[in-house]
Amino acid sequence: MPHLSDRHFRSVVDLIQSQVGIQLPPGKRTMLEGRLRKRMRALDLASLIDYGRHLFDEGHLNEEYVHLVDCVTTNKTDFFREPAHFDILRNELIPRLVARRGRPLLKVWSAAASTGAEAYTLAMVLQDMIGAGAGFSYAILGTDISTEVLRVAAEGIYADEMLAAVPPDFRRRYVMRARDPAQKQGRIVPELRARTRFQHLNLMDGHYAVDHDVDIIFCRNVLIYFNKPTQKAVLGRLATHLRPGGFLVVGHSESMAGAGVPGLTPVSSTVFRR
Repeated sequence: MPHLSDRHFRSVVDLIQSQVGIQLPPGKRTMLEGRLRKRMRALDLASLIDYGRHLFDEGHLNEEYVHLVDCVTTNKTDFFREPAHFDILRNELIPRLVARRGRPLLKVWSAAASTGAEAYTLAMVLQDMIGAGAGFSYAILGTDISTEVLRVAAEGIYADEMLAAVPPDFRRRYVMRARDPAQKQGRIVPELRARTRFQHLNLMDGHYAVDHDVDIIFCRNVLIYFNKPTQKAVLGRLATHLRPGGFLVVGHSESMAGAGVPGLTPVSSTVFRR
């Protein structure tokens, strides 16, 4: 099957690097082309050569840009991924914030939300703490560059296979079962969905349309796709959206990215404080 021309491959790579921050080395070419074939077929084009021409030679890049970004972004996510972070949230971060501010409204931001598993995991943990008598309320924001995954997140419907990572007690309380068991899926309960909203955001943008008094930001497993200068720039911008004393949590594979970022002080290998 014909591939993208070398010229069009370089054009896609340069575009994604400059606009999204994601690096696509030559070793990712097969993966990239496999994903772009879905768009090629959706547009009823005969080959990737035609798709490249459609984008860069025939003037359709602007109308195709959102779909192109959806294709190239990796949207791997799980409920309770890297569970130690949620233990830290419950046992350390939230108690410190509440002790300092009384009965606050805690603002929590999932900055690479994908299909919403991280944001709803945060909601489950916080709601469970409130049920146990913790004195706070909360609002959660999930953002992502992919419009397609944000639609999934807003619906809050997940296959049983994905929901299996949610502890059984949390599943009983926070997931509604499909009426038809054959569907093998569940939906996050309205109470949590009402406290969780999602919006489009590109971490490469110079300014983010997000409040500047956020208490906790989770930005995990997205920095690994950026080069080091981009990592520092993104974390620097995120830090400006934390209230003094707020916390930024990065992925375990990204612990070095936060070192030396102005305004952030390490609390542990993956947690930083403004």
